[in-house]
Amino acid sequence: MPVEITWWGHATCTVEDSGTRVLTDPLFARRLAHLRRRRGAPPPPEAAVADVALVSHLHADHLHVPSLTRLAPGTRLVVPKGASRQVPGLRRLAHLRLSEVAAGDEIRVGDLVVRAVPARHDGRRLPVGPHRSPALGFVVEGEARTYFAGDTGLFQEMAKEVGPVDVALLPVGGWGPYLGEGHLDAGRAAEALALLAPRSAVPVHYGTYWPIGMDAVRPHEFHAPGEEFVRLAAARAPEVAVHRLGHGESVRPGAAR
Repeated sequence: MPVEITWWGHATCTVEDSGTRVLTDPLFARRLAHLRRRRGAPPPPEAAVADVALVSHLHADHLHVPSLTRLAPGTRLVVPKGASRQVPGLRRLAHLRLSEVAAGDEIRVGDLVVRAVPARHDGRRLPVGPHRSPALGFVVEGEARTYFAGDTGLFQEMAKEVGPVDVALLPVGGWGPYLGEGHLDAGRAAEALALLAPRSAVPVHYGTYWPIGMDAVRPHEFHAPGEEFVRLAAARAPEVAVHRLGHGESVRPGAAR
């Protein structure tokens, strides 16, 4: 399929399909609060070039207002419904075309259709905030159907809610020594892969940021999730081609169904 996936680190990816560039959860910072980028150089300027940027939920490592300011004027920015009330900084991004969506909503960008799908994750703007903007995933449909899960736990309705996809961008870790409820680790991500049954998968959301001063606390949670996902996916979903990318690397997965 003529789709190309580039992983810039954490949950930030570029999906190029049908001549349109889609950027997911843009995070370009070297440091974010107590987190420091420990692997991979910050994304280059071309990473901020996109026709549309998709934000899965309001956590600061996914909705990062300083990173969004780097997007070019006129870029479409898609966020969960209610986000601009919860994150006042969004209202200062007058150079972007803001769209708020809920699960089931679709928008058209160029020759692509982007559909918002449910996620099982605490979507609030932390450390405080009401539950008014549920976390989302997105399916980008053009020449291929690419599922960006954002941050989510495993749920039995996942395949039904997401629908048939060709490529799945799945979180397999996090930014700290422990993963709370509403996350996929490598094992649960492999289970999700078996449910979704795409042709290809790319593990994301691991091996990029780590809390300052916690280098020696469960370091395998930083280093191991990508390789562990490859191993577990081979056992639980052997028909799926898994592409473990380095920071800034790209892949063109196989032909669409």
